[in-house]
Amino acid sequence: MDIDIDHAAVQAFWEAHGEAFGGGPVPPQFWFMDTPEGADKLAGLVVHGPKRATASLARDYSDAEPIPAVGGLWVVVDGAGRPAALIRTTDVRRGPLSSVSDQFAWDEGEGDRSREHWLRAHCAYFERQAAAEGFEFHPGIETVFERFEVLWPTTDDSRASEE
Repeated sequence: MDIDIDHAAVQAFWEAHGEAFGGGPVPPQFWFMDTPEGADKLAGLVVHGPKRATASLARDYSDAEPIPAVGGLWVVVDGAGRPAALIRTTDVRRGPLSSVSDQFAWDEGEGDRSREHWLRAHCAYFERQAAAEGFEFHPGIETVFERFEVLWPTTDDSRASEE
């Protein structure tokens, strides 16, 4: 599923907040999940809740879109393609999907935050991706485990609920 990113809104967001984080070109934008509703839900967990980690398949990266690096900035967009948050990668690890730790599952902030829930949900998600893209899914598939911090909105930023 592709979300149409509102590039004008992202540009305005970056012009309003980017200087505080080093300025430069607009960071890459992305959404979580494979539906607009899922993107909204997980963007909300980033902005208002406990989501401070994410996982993706290593096969999804290339020279054109390299694996996230510590210090990299990203604009999280919601299901309508509007900017919801600015995040910075704080840790990256590659390993088999099944190597997820209890702490990483907790940090991802979804469901009951257990490793068991995390594995069920991510296996289901990546199985859907495998079926759509025609690759073989297995629990040992190479995965990128990424932790991040939220730079914007900050907890004292009253504009966060208005934008």
